[in-house]
Amino acid sequence: MLIKPKMLKRGDRVATVSPSWGGAGESDLKWRYEQGVKRLREVFGLDVVAMPNSLKGSEFIYQNPQARAEDLMTAFKDKNIKAIFVNIGGEDSIRLLPYIDFNVIHDNPKIFIGYSDATVSHLFCHKAGISSFYGPAILVDFAENIEMDPYTIDMVKRTLFSNEVISEIPPANLWTSERLEWIEENKNKRRKMQPNKGYELIQGTGTVKGRLIGGCIEVLEFAKQTEIWPEQKYWEESILFFETSEEKPEPNLLKYWLRNYAAQGILQKAKGIIFGKPQDERYYQEYKDEILTVMNEYNIEDLPILYNLNFGHTEPKFILPYGALAEIDCEKVSFSILESGVE
Repeated sequence: MLIKPKMLKRGDRVATVSPSWGGAGESDLKWRYEQGVKRLREVFGLDVVAMPNSLKGSEFIYQNPQARAEDLMTAFKDKNIKAIFVNIGGEDSIRLLPYIDFNVIHDNPKIFIGYSDATVSHLFCHKAGISSFYGPAILVDFAENIEMDPYTIDMVKRTLFSNEVISEIPPANLWTSERLEWIEENKNKRRKMQPNKGYELIQGTGTVKGRLIGGCIEVLEFAKQTEIWPEQKYWEESILFFETSEEKPEPNLLKYWLRNYAAQGILQKAKGIIFGKPQDERYYQEYKDEILTVMNEYNIEDLPILYNLNFGHTEPKFILPYGALAEIDCEKVSFSILESGVE
């Protein structure tokens, strides 16, 4: 079992970090970072501090993975910091691995939240034995133009600011992946929202329960066969969560990656799988076809699979606590988290 961190309260101090791309420190994106921080302060009542290296710009951040790791370690060690928010994803946080002290993370359990390449940092937390949170990032969800999406606000409050059972997570009514350039002239321009068709059951019957584990499926590839790849016991009776990035990988890649999970015996150990909405709904049907192909190849056509859930590279989004007990109900086509994410 993973250790649950303590819940957040208004007035708590939280840190922002850049474990991947350093865009939050670029002069032309400073307004975007500050907009995200403003939301943490005004919407959630938090006291926000940037870690020392996190705003030094993308070139410095890229060239100094040790400095990025130091920021993470500093944030975990600081008793006054109650949560760590990732500024943005990227592609190379696997380079932090040599500089991570897993004992520091284990001895200082606190909320860590982000998505995309933050998957690697989630695996740092997982190896250290603490639950972390696959969810919104500063430059994206918190800095949404005009205002944060109410769905995301509700999910942050339900997951991080309450020790009640998270319970059923409904689909968002609307969604967007529209790319509006992050320039100040667009600051007061909303992204176009589209009606959401809700969750889709692509195979399976009945109701299953399992503990959550997963992330961005491309980023998980970086971690295979490293010391942060989860032990076999964590895949047993799990509910896997997978989502694809803004790179919109070709459908055949999804097939190859899923075959690897089957070859490892992971798909056979799982109780169910949830897949996030593909960005722009690109390859929406093709991904489903490839998923079903792999399930057929490995004779696991009874495994419950829900598709088109609101997490990952689409907005708004809900939050997935690693290790939390979750449920897929195939008859209701619903997804629930059966415990609190925090203590």
